[in-house]
Amino acid sequence: MSSVDREVAERLAAIRDRIAAAARRAGRDPAEVVLVGAAKRQPPERLRAAWAAGLRVYGENRVQEAEEHRALLPLEAEWHLIGPLQSNKVKRALDLFSTVHSVDRLKIAEKLDREAGERGVVLPCFLEVNLGGEASKSGFPAAGLVERVAPVAGFSNLRVLGLMAIPPIAEDPEEARPWFRRLRGLSEELAGREEWVGWEGKLSMGMSSDFEVAVEEGATQVRVGTSLFGARD
Repeated sequence: MSSVDREVAERLAAIRDRIAAAARRAGRDPAEVVLVGAAKRQPPERLRAAWAAGLRVYGENRVQEAEEHRALLPLEAEWHLIGPLQSNKVKRALDLFSTVHSVDRLKIAEKLDREAGERGVVLPCFLEVNLGGEASKSGFPAAGLVERVAPVAGFSNLRVLGLMAIPPIAEDPEEARPWFRRLRGLSEELAGREEWVGWEGKLSMGMSSDFEVAVEEGATQVRVGTSLFGARD
C-alpha cells in the first residue's frame, strides 16, 4: 500500500467514525448518512485510493472535470453534481451524473426535466437554497421558498429528494448550526404542502469544516473534500 493509499484510507475511516458518532449523538442511524467525496481538483491517485478504501459516491463541481475523473474509476462509481449547472451543459450532465444536488433555479429544473423526459428516465435531485442570500452563491431564496419551488412539484421526470445548501463561511462549525436548522425547517414546510405529498425530506448539507454539526441537525448527504482527500492542488 502506498503512502497516499494509506493516508486516504485513514482519512476515510476517521470521517466515517465522526459521522457515526455525530449520528448517535442525535439518536440517528449512521447508515442514514451518505458520504459524498468532493473530488474537485483532486489528483487521480487520491480518487483511486478512496475507491480502494471503500468510497463509492463522488461529487463534482464541474461537468468537464467529471468527464475526466469518471475515466479513472470503475463504472460502478456513483457521481453526483454538487456545483452549479449551466443550462448549456444539461445534456452532458445527464450523461455523467446519477444525482444533481444543485438545482438552483426554475430554468434549470425545467431543462433537466425536459432532457430526462426525452431519455425516458427520472432524475434524482435536490433543490439548492441560498440560505444567507449571498450574491456569491446560487440557489432559490429561502424567503418564499414554498411558492418559488411549487412548479417543480409538477415535473414528472424529476425525483426531488430534498434540499441542499451551503451556509455562509464561518470559522466555528457551531455557527453553521442555525443555518442547518433553517434548511431542515424549510424541508418540513414543504413536507406539509399538498403539492409535495410523499416529500422525502433528504438534506444535502455539511462539508469538511462542519459535517458533524450537519449530521446532528439531520443531514442525509454530506459533501466532504479536503478532510477526505487532503488539500486540493
